[in-house]
Amino acid sequence: MTCLLALDQGTSSSRAIVFDLAGQVLATAQREIRQSYPEPGWVEHDALEIWQTQLNCARQALAEAGLTARDVAAIGIANQRETTVLWDRSNGRALAPAIVWQDRRTVPECEHLRAAGYAGLIHSRSGLEVDAYFSATKLAWLLDRVPDARRRAEAGELAFGTIDSWLVWQLTGGRHHVTDVSNASRTMLFDIHRQCWDADLLALFRIPAAVLPEVVATSGVLGETAPELFGAAIPIGGLAGDQQAATFGQACLAPGSAKNTYGTGCFLMLNTGAQPVASRHRLLTTLGWRIGDPPGARTDYMLEGSVFIGGALVQWLRDGLGLIERAADIEALAGSVSDSNGAVLVPAFAGLGAPYWDGYARGILVGLTRGVTRAHIARAALDAIALQTVDLVDAMNKDGAGPLTELRVDGAAARNNLLMQIQADLLGVPVIRPRQTETTALGAAYFAGLAVGVWNTAEELAAHWQAERIFTPARSADWRLAHLHEWHRAVERARGWAAR
Repeated sequence: MTCLLALDQGTSSSRAIVFDLAGQVLATAQREIRQSYPEPGWVEHDALEIWQTQLNCARQALAEAGLTARDVAAIGIANQRETTVLWDRSNGRALAPAIVWQDRRTVPECEHLRAAGYAGLIHSRSGLEVDAYFSATKLAWLLDRVPDARRRAEAGELAFGTIDSWLVWQLTGGRHHVTDVSNASRTMLFDIHRQCWDADLLALFRIPAAVLPEVVATSGVLGETAPELFGAAIPIGGLAGDQQAATFGQACLAPGSAKNTYGTGCFLMLNTGAQPVASRHRLLTTLGWRIGDPPGARTDYMLEGSVFIGGALVQWLRDGLGLIERAADIEALAGSVSDSNGAVLVPAFAGLGAPYWDGYARGILVGLTRGVTRAHIARAALDAIALQTVDLVDAMNKDGAGPLTELRVDGAAARNNLLMQIQADLLGVPVIRPRQTETTALGAAYFAGLAVGVWNTAEELAAHWQAERIFTPARSADWRLAHLHEWHRAVERARGWAAR
């Protein structure tokens, strides 16, 4: 066995990366997936397209590496979280489009739950805020609206899963219906303390237990791929939500260590160790990973702040406004001016995540004068990505989980040097970009490698992590506070915009 295969299924693309046993990339394949917006606030994927693109990427990456299934020690999977699929157990076909984590169609249901006083129960058991972001209300929506779905789910004919479960079902030819603790903890149906599905939450959301996957370890062999897919069976040894995988890939293994991923959204995760920490400032308490099975399992918990629109803002400037031709052009355009000339952009296209949790917020661009150019708007976009992250770090510090002394970064937008410098200036702490920025896929590979004995302990992996560049703060505290003040003024104007 000479390699590990990581499947990285994200919001905008499916990817596969072949790593050698030292964690170095041997080959990569990537294919974009379509997003559909059938109604305002709705976001959907074709679940079959997700599976087909992910399978094709895996095959392509192995071929480009010149390897076969027999060379692969194990497969690790990292996936976009919360996105909800409901399928027929008899044929493996999805009954409806997948409802993406960004989708806001169930905001009114979440408002009703809060008004009825259920937020405390949900938070104490699941560690989550009541929000349409998570899977529970999405699944309830499908069961209520797909013809005969609720009866069939209760009869055990249907299967629910987030993207990890969907991929494993397809990879194993329907032999395994599973999810791991990191993904289960993003559903609003899972007790993160007892690490099991919660009967009270299932009753609250009217979810039949028969539709749920079995919960397994993040690192541990859960089954094998169907031999016909790759020419031989391959063990599946790692299963993790993408942000947990990235945290592991960044070697944030000690309590107090943190990373931020700049992908479609931005996701800040801070390791709090073996005990969950309840947030008083509307962050999420979530499971990072469980390595192995009880009684000797290692479990790490996280505090997380979730920003819904990060790199997607750059895509909007490209595709929606036509300000740039390629996403990479944003750095040069924004860098052609020294600041945003007073413009402030709040990218609340899908509402606001932590620490606001406002499903009715909408995007705004304020502070415009005739002197504001496309370059200033580009600069305001980078500022917005960084400022949203500052709100998350400030909330973590108020929760007593800080103060943060450094921030490790990854994701496509982390390659933008100007954005990373802006981030360091606004945070007032060093921002560190690793040599290996494919940390989500790397984390999935690490989980898989641990499961099959490529490495014996998680701590062995820390030696693989190396910094590529450190961005040091170069602005004063007064400058930071002034920018935060203007940002918060704009955020207040964006909040509640779509409320009826």
